[in-house]
Amino acid sequence: MARRFDLHAEPPPLPRRLTDPVPVVIAGSAVWLVVAVVLGVLAATGTRPLDVWFAAALVGVGLGAVGLGVLALQRRALQRGVRGAQKTL
Repeated sequence: MARRFDLHAEPPPLPRRLTDPVPVVIAGSAVWLVVAVVLGVLAATGTRPLDVWFAAALVGVGLGAVGLGVLALQRRALQRGVRGAQKTL
């Protein structure tokens, strides 16, 4: 017997582990932090001067922190029931 498929059915939602942006932001910030530490150690030993890459690494860590703050604010807004809150978090 042939099986019928409903072409208008909603697909199942993705698992939370695939849609949660927090681990990605933390991992990216951790990578930038490691880069900043390595460049700082190299600068302290005189191997390499502090340059634009060190500044970029610090900015990467800072933007990760800002991103985590924004995600926390969005989750709080969703818990409070704010109409404009993103429902995917």
